[in-house]
Amino acid sequence: MTNTLSDADQDLVKRYNRGVTLVESALVAVTPEELDRRDEDQWSARMVVHHLADSETNSYLRLRRLLVEPAPTLIQGYDEAAWAANSVLGYETLDIESSLAVFRSVRAASSLLLSRIDASDLDREGTHTESGPYTLRFWLKIYAEHAEQHAQQIERARGATP
Repeated sequence: MTNTLSDADQDLVKRYNRGVTLVESALVAVTPEELDRRDEDQWSARMVVHHLADSETNSYLRLRRLLVEPAPTLIQGYDEAAWAANSVLGYETLDIESSLAVFRSVRAASSLLLSRIDASDLDREGTHTESGPYTLRFWLKIYAEHAEQHAQQIERARGATP
């Protein structure tokens, strides 16, 4: 018998699964000008999409490490601002289609795993190199919110005054 997820945890999974749709909706009919427009000191929509791909690939590994490795597995942080500023990674110049494809695909793969977990899996523990204790439930909350927040950021950047 499996230990089913609570309503609150099921809601987090649903929010996580909606993330790609929210980001894609925020990008509907985006113009080249809107793609590179910035809201104050924030990233442009283009930069956000590239960040989402990189963040999602990091989250992919974190989820799997939390599920498989003995607790407390090490969850490696990374310097998001440095990644965004690195010209080779092309956050300010590269087309967004490949990064959108990565975001979609990686999130779909992780969503499949989330459909297979039970409540005890959400308590699996790790230690984040920057923020300390880190459970799979915390991972789910972070990444459920992540796409939501960035979809809103894309919408704000698109509407910012050039």
